[in-house]
Amino acid sequence: MERLRARLVALRFMLATAWPIILITAVGLVIAYQFVAPEPPRRITISTGSEAGAYHAYAQRYAAVLASKGITLEIRTSAGSFQNVERLEKGEADVAFVQGGVVARPPGDDDDPGPLRSLGSVAYEPVWVFYRGDRRVDKLYHLDGQRIAVGEDGSGIRGLALQLLAANDISADSPNLLPLAGLTAAEALQREEIDAAFIVAAQEAPVVQVMLRSPGLRVVSFSQADAYLRLFPFLSKIILPRGVVSLVRDLPPRDTVLLATTANVIVRDDLHPAVASLLLQAMTEVNGKGGFFQRAGEFPAYRDRSFALSPEAERYYKSGPPFLQRYLPFSMAVLVERLFVMILPLVMLLLPLLKFAPSIYNWRVRSKVIRCYGDLKLLESNLRQHHDPARHADYAQKLQEIENTASTLKIPLAFSDLLYTLREHINLVRDELRRLGTRDDKNENGDDKQ
Repeated sequence: MERLRARLVALRFMLATAWPIILITAVGLVIAYQFVAPEPPRRITISTGSEAGAYHAYAQRYAAVLASKGITLEIRTSAGSFQNVERLEKGEADVAFVQGGVVARPPGDDDDPGPLRSLGSVAYEPVWVFYRGDRRVDKLYHLDGQRIAVGEDGSGIRGLALQLLAANDISADSPNLLPLAGLTAAEALQREEIDAAFIVAAQEAPVVQVMLRSPGLRVVSFSQADAYLRLFPFLSKIILPRGVVSLVRDLPPRDTVLLATTANVIVRDDLHPAVASLLLQAMTEVNGKGGFFQRAGEFPAYRDRSFALSPEAERYYKSGPPFLQRYLPFSMAVLVERLFVMILPLVMLLLPLLKFAPSIYNWRVRSKVIRCYGDLKLLESNLRQHHDPARHADYAQKLQEIENTASTLKIPLAFSDLLYTLREHINLVRDELRRLGTRDDKNENGDDKQ
């Protein structure tokens, strides 16, 4: 029973020492929790374009990659890039494909990038300008006054075409600029209902293949391509080699210089960082391979500066996927990342606190004994400096009270030596009190004899 009581006493002192540490740590955890990112959503929405377009095909492949990580990517078709941007701004989509140059970012607008961020470009989108006739056209102003299909209202093709034509002094209000796009524009051009058509699509797109092989149709080779790159930084210059369409028919008959915009993945700035990182990995897997106009590893990359680059994308391009996501399943990596935010301050708080815990524990135990020593020292000083024989009984009673307090002190067994030492010192003072009492008695007796 005595051992059990001693252990309970030690436990009480340990708890008394531990509760401030626990309280401080709990406060630290509450503060740290405010910085813990919420769990990533299990379903996000991407706005693409038409089902026949490249954006929709990319999204389907992204969905397969994300599904393997436990994230569902819901695909919504749209009328084009403008509608995609509108859906992002209204919160109707989390991710969207946006054609480069559709949204012009005002110069010096870095301080207010807006609610949308770019994860980067994933592919070139060649700008094909097909026209009829034998006369070679290598400058867009040669098409002034002709009937030109510039894409449907609200489409990215139309926005880009109007920018390029405006740079060649062809007004967007011209009645010759017709809202035709895709196969509709191709058929109208073949039927000679129009004279030229803007098409923004990959080389392997059916509409492009049809028009490249149609007799009487040619492609504008931009002789001023470098000037366009200076005027429109989101554009790139690419080459369609001679004969690549058909070696037998020698199509095209010469190297053709094309302008190309980019397909960009744009997200809301509140998209969960872990999901953004997962999307970047999907972009690399799907779009990182070589293609007709691109080299392997050329995409994804930050090409179009119309939107500010997401912080997650900036880190990804510098150092690749997050460390934990390279070696752990996605859900496990996210869990560890969230816990790390909690564990780091916990460790930073506990290390110094636990370092001082033994000292605090010793101080709490010794403080009880030290209080008795304080009373004992005060009594001893009174005896030596202000001894009053008439108060001998008071001194003895005070000394007994100190001894009684020491006898009832409950401290761990490991500190029992302090109690025994205290009791020895109490006896020393008691001996001193007896000596003074004996001296006083002798002095009294000596006075009586006299």
